[in-house]
Amino acid sequence: MDLRDWQMVTIDGEDAKDLDDAVSLTMDHENYILGVHIADVSNYVQEHSALDTEALKRGTSVYLVDRVIPMLPHALSNGICSLNQGEERLALSCIMTVNPKGEIIDHTITESVICVNRRMTYTNVKKILADHDPEVMAEYEPLVPMFEKMAELAAILRKKRMKRGSIDFDFPETKVILDKNGNPVDIRPYDRNVATKLIEDFMLAANETVAAEYYWRELPFVYRTHEQPDSEKIQKLSTFINNFGYSLHIGSDEVHPKELQKLLEKIDGTSEEPLISRLTLRSMKQARYTVENTGHFGLAADCYCHFTSPIRRYPDLQIHRIIKDSLRGRLGEKRIGHYTQILPEVAKHASEMERRADEAERETIKLKKVQYMENHIGETFAGVISGVAEYGFFVELENTVEGLVRVTSLTDDFYQYYEETYELVGEATNRRFKLGQQVRVTVDNCDRIMRTIDFTLADSDEN
Repeated sequence: MDLRDWQMVTIDGEDAKDLDDAVSLTMDHENYILGVHIADVSNYVQEHSALDTEALKRGTSVYLVDRVIPMLPHALSNGICSLNQGEERLALSCIMTVNPKGEIIDHTITESVICVNRRMTYTNVKKILADHDPEVMAEYEPLVPMFEKMAELAAILRKKRMKRGSIDFDFPETKVILDKNGNPVDIRPYDRNVATKLIEDFMLAANETVAAEYYWRELPFVYRTHEQPDSEKIQKLSTFINNFGYSLHIGSDEVHPKELQKLLEKIDGTSEEPLISRLTLRSMKQARYTVENTGHFGLAADCYCHFTSPIRRYPDLQIHRIIKDSLRGRLGEKRIGHYTQILPEVAKHASEMERRADEAERETIKLKKVQYMENHIGETFAGVISGVAEYGFFVELENTVEGLVRVTSLTDDFYQYYEETYELVGEATNRRFKLGQQVRVTVDNCDRIMRTIDFTLADSDEN
């Protein structure tokens, strides 16, 4: 389809270079026509080519604090595949008709050629939708009505997803600000806003639509699945939250995601929210790639896949090939046999590479946090206890930095750890340190090699 005259934009972070998704929205009477247009990477990365072999090996782009190790060379990821403003680009488009209730009543998945009108940032879209900034609204005047309709549709889609039980963990991510030499000059929580949520809602809709289409066609595919939590962990969570007057309805050893969502709604804004949110998240399994569609527990979705980021994730690129073969009528017995054979290993390897990339990302953030806190040794901060063990407790500061207060530094007593209530209790003083408790700590020591930070309790908390 030639969609070059459609009004469409990309919305990403300021520093994003690999723009793999564009969005468009028009109205058909009361129905929304939502277009999610994804870079057609498979046109340039042919199966079994040297590019493909290397991309499969890497599995994913790795986003470290100060650099990106891309899955594909820059000439592709930031160049010909990237949906850059004003450039004609090949895409795979998922065009959905959504009614006012948020039901996707029709959809088309097609190869397309597109041309993005404007490269937008989350910041500017937030300024238009949340802050109504007159300067920014004037600059993007022709696009403002579309953004307002997008916000309206995103709210409808989100409400529908919440109604079925989708769980929304709203933990702030860490944003590390570096100077030109790579030294951390600031660390702060990076909160989701109206613009980031809008893109999230649209991508989820496209991913579900594509997954459902290919599931019902019974073709080989790569799904993004998230299994039911272990009943033992849920039972433990249920017992723990009873102490706060909350309960979970657990039927035949299984919990419905809606139960966990309801719990998160009940604790919203309470002092125990950080604690219970964390424990709920820890009771979950990790999502992974599989060839069987077993649904996505966290999203309360029957079918889910990763379709929207083929520049940076191999599973997306893999399913783009299947979709294109299907669209072009090339999915004969031989091709189906080929995909059936290779996909289990692709899914397994991609899951492993994703874990490795996540770990590398976490470790580099930890390192920069240690470097940053080296300049604050001896200073005192307010924080919340985020983890408890027999050797001490972890405290998270407002800027997301986490450090350990060791039991050995608590000189006033001998402390006993109680696993069922996640707390340390002083035998003589009955002092208690438990998850979610607010404390003041002083930065004592930073170790770059181990990437750890040691805190001691501030004097006011010692008494």
